[in-house]
Amino acid sequence: MEAFSDLARGVPWTIALTALSFLLGALGGLWLCALRLSPAPLARAAATAAILTLRSVPPVLWLFIIFFGIGFGYVQLSPFVAATIGLSLITAANMAEIYRGAFAGVHAGQREAAVALGFSPRHRFQDIVGPQMIRIALPSAATFGIGLLKDTAVASLIGVQDVAFEVNALAQRSFSGIGTFAVAALLYIALSLPIASLARWTDLSLRARVAR
Repeated sequence: MEAFSDLARGVPWTIALTALSFLLGALGGLWLCALRLSPAPLARAAATAAILTLRSVPPVLWLFIIFFGIGFGYVQLSPFVAATIGLSLITAANMAEIYRGAFAGVHAGQREAAVALGFSPRHRFQDIVGPQMIRIALPSAATFGIGLLKDTAVASLIGVQDVAFEVNALAQRSFSGIGTFAVAALLYIALSLPIASLARWTDLSLRARVAR
């Protein structure tokens, strides 16, 4: 029980880091996806290079580069801010590819019909393409969100006091590694369940909307 209360101190940091990184990354991913699908060759090349670079380097290295490189050399960054920047960039790259796959999954006839009916670009996306894209992208986005929750553990290496930071500190103090890490594993499982439930609820809501 004492171990659980100690580890619970890191839960708000883990939740905040996951939610903020996913939100910023999901928004940034839309911009990257738009560039990736742009008719301009230079924009496509730049977006492709950025996505490939961000996805190819391990998250922990990005956090080290941002916190120890940029944070110490140019702009003073707190561990949480540096971790948020790094994980948001990684999320943006992955979400851009998820969006691109979802856009390709929407039948071209849907977009052509919307144009023929005189829908504006905003309404084409808002009423026709967007809901279908979200439904197609949702399983992959939810899977990535759960993976991101686990990846936030690397933020403890630069000093973010999340669940991984607290479990490491507690294990060093108590010398009861197996039990302590088992409690931490249960916490991560408990935190991932709401993400899966939210994804299922959203999927059912979107299916009902499309059916109407």
